[in-house]
Amino acid sequence: MRMCIGLTKRNVLVYFKDKQTIVFSLLTSIIVFALYLLFLKGTFVDAIDSVISQVPVLKSRISEGDLNSFTNIVLLVGILGSAMITVPFNCLTTVVSDRENNVDHDILATPISRGQIILSYFMASSICAILMTGLIMSVGLFTLGYLGDLHMDARSVLGAYMVTVLGCISSTALFMNIVIFFKSSSASGAFFGILSAVSGFVIGAYIPISQFSENVQSVCNVFPASHITILLRNVLMNGMLDHIDSGIGGVDNGLFVESIKDAFTFKAYMFGSSVNVKGMIVYIIAATVISTVMMIILYSKNYKK
Repeated sequence: MRMCIGLTKRNVLVYFKDKQTIVFSLLTSIIVFALYLLFLKGTFVDAIDSVISQVPVLKSRISEGDLNSFTNIVLLVGILGSAMITVPFNCLTTVVSDRENNVDHDILATPISRGQIILSYFMASSICAILMTGLIMSVGLFTLGYLGDLHMDARSVLGAYMVTVLGCISSTALFMNIVIFFKSSSASGAFFGILSAVSGFVIGAYIPISQFSENVQSVCNVFPASHITILLRNVLMNGMLDHIDSGIGGVDNGLFVESIKDAFTFKAYMFGSSVNVKGMIVYIIAATVISTVMMIILYSKNYKK
């Protein structure tokens, strides 16, 4: 076990010594932020205005500051959801570079089992992803809190960090089964380009998943990252929605908040049925366990020699 921990430490240091890898890990999050400033915020505000227009009395009961804070949280959730996909994948590029440079031959020559070797890569990538994504969340919460009241209590913030940890671990386990088959950094980079382009749509960072057809929603919600993003919405945005709902004073019988939750996807819809928060957590954990078992089996088969 000591050798596994030592190899994990080595993989962590390799990631943080490569500044370019760190920058590319955050690339998708930067793109989401830039798109938000350019036009996504207007799209989200228009979606909220369309809901408000259905009940004119709401205009005088919902402040512009609350709407700005709400859309800012939507941005933060999108950035975090994207980061929990791209950061874990980039952390796993150590597996590819070790294979490309034949470093894995030296590692395989040591008296450590292949299961422990792959677990060391998995633990190192999970640790790096948790640290990086946790940093993004901390900066985001501090910045948005400075701009306006987010109406979050300590329990919500702690829950957000716990969801982030679960998201990083689940993404790392899933991508581990993919990077095992890459033999060069160029192939890994090409896949990362596709991943960066698609991930924002899959988790609803660009367009709420509720805007897609039921079949497309089902496909998107097959991926654990979509469930993680939905959990983040529930944890980070419910406080603000409760505050807005109390300001409305019940004149709409809770219709506004329910409409917003439907529009911004607070539940996962898969194959004609909705999945609640507990169901999403069970789904993510099950997918993580299956991915972990698969990566140990695949690594052992691919590295027999």
